Amino acid sequence: MSSTTNLFSPTKLGAHTLPNRIVMAPMTRLRAVDSIPNSVMATYYAQRASAGLIVTECTMVSPMSNGYMNCPGIYSPEQVEGWKQVTQAVHDRGGKIFLQLWHSGRVSHPSLLNGELPVAPSAVAGEGTLHSPIGKVTLETPRALETQEIPEIVEQFRQGAVNAVEAGFDGVELHGAFGYLIDQFLQDGSNQRTDKYGGSIENRARFLLEVVSGVTSVWGGEKVGIKLSPSNTFYGMKDSDSQGIFSYVIDKLNPFNLAYIHLMEPNEVDLANRQVLNPVLPIFRPIYQGTIITNGGYDRQAGNNVLSTGDADLVSFGKLFISNPDLPKRFQLEADLNTPNPKTFYGKGDQDLELGYIDYPFMEIQTE
Repeated sequence: MSSTTNLFSPTKLGAHTLPNRIVMAPMTRLRAVDSIPNSVMATYYAQRASAGLIVTECTMVSPMSNGYMNCPGIYSPEQVEGWKQVTQAVHDRGGKIFLQLWHSGRVSHPSLLNGELPVAPSAVAGEGTLHSPIGKVTLETPRALETQEIPEIVEQFRQGAVNAVEAGFDGVELHGAFGYLIDQFLQDGSNQRTDKYGGSIENRARFLLEVVSGVTSVWGGEKVGIKLSPSNTFYGMKDSDSQGIFSYVIDKLNPFNLAYIHLMEPNEVDLANRQVLNPVLPIFRPIYQGTIITNGGYDRQAGNNVLSTGDADLVSFGKLFISNPDLPKRFQLEADLNTPNPKTFYGKGDQDLELGYIDYPFMEIQTE
């Protein structure tokens, strides 16, 4: 890649041509009351349509995939209708938007699942707490999935991809990161199975590859991405050979000709927890033949720097997009950025959906 490549260089992303390489990262904003996307969410995403690509927040593929209150879904007709207003609003502004398909696995609680235990590869509890309808709760030991149940979950992902077509999305991203179900199957700290989905690296990668196969059968590879976090320690995730399992998976993704893989660098918490792969990009760039989106606390300068190395093709931004709906313009003009308010990152129940969500000012408002 040329050293002149920067955040504002147009690029091909699978089937799409993007005006820039600035991606709005998927974030857990939790404004979908009763799991149905709404007009406030449509406004939020439309405000940010100048991104080269928007990836939505994690979106449930089934009622049993729920890990958070007010998280949207893509398994009911009402949810599909709700998402239609979001995709229409983004397309009206000239933007592109992918839906992130997600199953929380063990990162849930019976109070979020109609009294059912969360499901996971193995009966191994994650570490940490959740906000639930009954208050703050500690993660409980999940129920290990039976072998014959696993194809049903693969089918839920595939059906979610079908529903995303109907909802008007431009593609989908699989959430294979951050300690949720796909990641739980990958890593041997959470996967202690003895059937064909556990044990060897090949077996632990099987669920991820079956989900990728199911979803690409709907969209084609060029409109599907996947997010992976080889150094993540979220919810107690760990593997005895992180480089081995993720090298295997990333190599096996090459034949799918995906739109991209979305690779997460470790954050400060990961680095403080234990030895993790750091940095991630130089390890896996030689293995993957396609497009890589990187995420890892980048600012404008760091984003341009990583693109100039060729280790990544696009850069995703999370917190900066929360507080700056016009982030690409601010980057282009090297303008001041709004400061995000972490207290409203994850919603405020259904009391005030707009607070810290669609009320961050655009540059025009600031300079009047």
